[in-house]
Amino acid sequence: MSAALAYLVQGEDPGLVSQALSALLERLSEGEPLAPVEEYGETGRSEPRPGELGPVAAALEACRTPPFLAARRVVVLRDTSALDAAQLRLVVEYLAEPLSTTVLVLAHPGRAAPASLAKAVRAVGEVVDAAPGATASARGAWWAARLKDAPVRLAPDASQRLAAHLGEDVARLDGVLEQLASAYGPRARIGADDLEPFLGDAGGAAPWDLTDAIDAGDADRAVAMLHRMLDAGERHPLQVVATLHRHFGAMLRLEGSGAADEQSAAQVSGLKPYPARKALAQSRRLGREGVARAISLLAAADLDLRGATGLPGDLVLELVVARLARLAGTKQRR
Repeated sequence: MSAALAYLVQGEDPGLVSQALSALLERLSEGEPLAPVEEYGETGRSEPRPGELGPVAAALEACRTPPFLAARRVVVLRDTSALDAAQLRLVVEYLAEPLSTTVLVLAHPGRAAPASLAKAVRAVGEVVDAAPGATASARGAWWAARLKDAPVRLAPDASQRLAAHLGEDVARLDGVLEQLASAYGPRARIGADDLEPFLGDAGGAAPWDLTDAIDAGDADRAVAMLHRMLDAGERHPLQVVATLHRHFGAMLRLEGSGAADEQSAAQVSGLKPYPARKALAQSRRLGREGVARAISLLAAADLDLRGATGLPGDLVLELVVARLARLAGTKQRR
């Protein structure tokens, strides 16, 4: 492939960043011969011996050195999220005048890269976002793109089963696909029954998995999604309550606002158009009394989590989630 002078791979999930970095380095290795990839940082020479340069200085020195017996040199600096302001400034200064025979690859796991670093990379190269997206539609597009390039073909029922099972733990996707290819052969078509033995433990659930189940009045599914958020997702109970407060708080703002479509609902609620449309529809189903009751239940749960009753946090959440789902189900039946 025709390589840019710099790449920045960023994302909240370190596993996804690592996978995207490996895929990028594999693409860079195709075509014209390259010098071996030189890595610095977390999995490279992160702890210099006495007399050696630190990882940032060593990486930048390598960047400024022309390749030997190769078309270009690839230098990888891992975990730039751990760099301080002075070290980041050195990287940005290099990117202002990069060597034309060097490809600098930066990995920034855990959070978005500083704006100055991302801007410097974009000026001479590309920023690769390893995150699947923060909305259901964005994750759906990311999922479809990954399955398109997968070593096996998943039938629709298998794709839906795997997506529901992994939830937020999408970093496991590549591993599952590789296991399936090893067991059934490359390009094999995989059905839901073929997939089942390779699923392992369920991953964390996305916030909308919980709120959608509550809005549908499905208490059993809502409680199941709750435990996936708490266990595999490792969310604190107060984080879950905050998610529910945002969800029903949007309905409270919409109640009596006069919003009639998703655009006006988005302006009133502060949500994106699609979730605003869902919140508007659910607020109409619940009605004024239903929305008020939901807010009251959440306020009581918040106090309980802060010690008002002494009940365990998971039990407090089970109760409020079940009650919210039952409230939604009762309104739907009416």
